[in-house]
Amino acid sequence: MYKSKIVGVGHYVPPRVVTNHELSQLMDTSDEWITERTGIKERRFSDLKEDTTSVMGTKAARLALERAGVSADQVDFIIFATLSPDFYFPGPGVLVQEALGISTVGALDIRNQCSGFVYALSVADQYIKSGMYQNILVIGSELHSGGLDFTNRGRGVSVIFGDGAGAVLLQRAPEGSLGILSTHLHSEGRHARELALIEPNTSHWVHDIIKEGKVFAEDELVDYHPYMNGNFVFKHAVTRFQEVIREALEANKLSVEDIDLLIPHQANLRISQYIQAKMNLPEEKVFNNIMKYGNTTAASIPIALSEAWEQGRVRDGDLICLAAFGSGFTWASSLLYW
Repeated sequence: MYKSKIVGVGHYVPPRVVTNHELSQLMDTSDEWITERTGIKERRFSDLKEDTTSVMGTKAARLALERAGVSADQVDFIIFATLSPDFYFPGPGVLVQEALGISTVGALDIRNQCSGFVYALSVADQYIKSGMYQNILVIGSELHSGGLDFTNRGRGVSVIFGDGAGAVLLQRAPEGSLGILSTHLHSEGRHARELALIEPNTSHWVHDIIKEGKVFAEDELVDYHPYMNGNFVFKHAVTRFQEVIREALEANKLSVEDIDLLIPHQANLRISQYIQAKMNLPEEKVFNNIMKYGNTTAASIPIALSEAWEQGRVRDGDLICLAAFGSGFTWASSLLYW
């Protein structure tokens, strides 16, 4: 049985910074309102013609490969996590394969939203442990800004999200090496509609929505923009985050005190702070960057991991815990030694 180890990290965020003040010019909100509820001060928005989901993912992947000292032609497999692909189909994994000039390796797309990166990492871990692959690119990338509702109706969701991408190169290592200890995945589909983008879908497509006159119905509640039951999601998130972190620790006979750095999905700074307090973790053991980037869904953990590494907060031998909760509901964790 092999071990899998992260040997390279990289991230990319678009250059355009969008502040809370800028959003307040589009809808009835304010810097104070957004900061108090989410901790977010600014986020990045993509140039929709240039920085697509796959392009941002490719940029993050190139950096991860460079830092790992591995060439693109050594990549055996690509796993791409996103809820905002370039196209409805095909998925962005194949676009990265083409952009990097990699030969005809497999490309897998993961649709687990905020938990997508940890799910993707888990799949990659199993492939490497089985001996099937040696070098796997795992990418999380999101372009939210093109699909948000910047009217008063959508402000509760639209102020939260931003664009960006992160990537890691997962590599086979001999048994006994440091690396991923375990991953833990969960779902609870009965709450699927509490955080979702319902329409358009293949049973109610764009022509149906246009025919019904909903496209410009500003006074109606329509489902072609994301919907979130904020308080409901918050209550479940703070519970599931703690559960899945403790599950990972118990599976490896470790304690909260053993964690050197917790990198939670950047959903809401208040969620991260609540978890930190409940688990008695000092501030220096929890990494947050949502203040600068907003919620980048499947990209948030790899962006944060890359930034933490750049800042010297991830060191050889450190015990790192990754944890996420989001739409589905799905939640997941990964415990690893760096």
